[in-house]
This record gives sequence, structure tokens and C-alpha cells, in this order.
Amino acid sequence: MSNQSVQTVSTSNDKFKVALAVVAAIAGVVGFFYLKGLNKPALMSTGALVAGLLFAVLILWMSATGRDFLNFAKEAVRETKKVVWPTRKEATQITGIVFAFVVVMAMFLWGTDKILQFLLYDVILGWK
Repeated sequence: MSNQSVQTVSTSNDKFKVALAVVAAIAGVVGFFYLKGLNKPALMSTGALVAGLLFAVLILWMSATGRDFLNFAKEAVRETKKVVWPTRKEATQITGIVFAFVVVMAMFLWGTDKILQFLLYDVILGWK
């Protein structure tokens, strides 16, 4: 088994693009709330948000780091679609089993606590 370390090489230009994308996304969010505070139409404030986020994604796509991240996000969505989700009946059964286990554990811990309380305070220390 090889223990080779993997290094990612990132240029300062890529770092600048990622920082610019973050600033664009923040500007979109700030623009949304600023326009909403001025009682502008909802379409205008939402447009500012969408424009800021689209501009951020566009800038990210132009950097190697951003492309890697966006490809990772697409792969994550693709993998999530492969998951076999339980049916409503299965989810209800599993939830019921979990609740039953919690109740049994709560009773066990309560009983253990009462037994230890009786042994320590009544039998060993003699406090009543």
C-alpha cells in the first residue's frame, strides 16, 4: 500500500476567483435584503439574489477549484438519486422500533437508578 500524499495545486488567480465568487454571492444576498427593506417589488429583490448567485456560479466555473467543487456537487446529487429510500410503511415500522427501544432503555435506566439509590442511601449509608 502506498502512502503518497496528494497535493492540490491552486494558483493565486484561482483563489482570487473563488473569493470574488463568495463576494458576488454575498452581494446578491445583501442586495435581496436591501431591496426588500426599501419595499421594492419582490421580483426585483429576488432578481438581485438570483443574479448574484448566478454570477458567483459563473465565476466559480471559471476557476479549477470551483469546477472541482461543482463537479463534486453534481456527483453528490447523482449518488443521492441512487439511494433506495424506505417506503412509508418501512419508515413507520423503523420509527416504532426506535421509540420502543427508547422506552425500554428509559425504564432500564430508571430502574437501575432506583436500585442504586436504594443500595447507596438506604442500605450502605442508612439515610432514610
